[in-house]
Amino acid sequence: MLVDLINQYSNETAGSSVKTSSDSLGKDDFLNLLVTQLKNQDPLEPMKNEEFIAQLAQFNSLEQMISLNKSFDTMLDLQQMTNASAMIGKEVSWMDNDGNRQSGVVKEVMITSDGPALNVGTGLILSSDVISVKAAA
Repeated sequence: MLVDLINQYSNETAGSSVKTSSDSLGKDDFLNLLVTQLKNQDPLEPMKNEEFIAQLAQFNSLEQMISLNKSFDTMLDLQQMTNASAMIGKEVSWMDNDGNRQSGVVKEVMITSDGPALNVGTGLILSSDVISVKAAA
């Protein structure tokens, strides 16, 4: 029954004028679905306490997983920035779009939407494109 309500809720909100920044359902949406389920349950066969508690536990687990994912994303961003900043003052090499090996000394590190980028004087390169790192001459 909850799956049917989720699908119905998704279909109803798909045409609404209020859009969220994400296409996925959030914890508030799931709580609203639970309340809707309770309001529309069959009075002759009400939800058992065990089912209700199990659904609340699932919602709690969902909230904790969302929080944990945000923490992991932040930790990954910090780790990537730390790794990239360790290259400041070092000579890095990468392959350009023509397949030629290029190199330059890293002057600074910037965060871009694609991840940490290294300023090597001639432009920015992504730290993921680096193929070698050595002490600057």
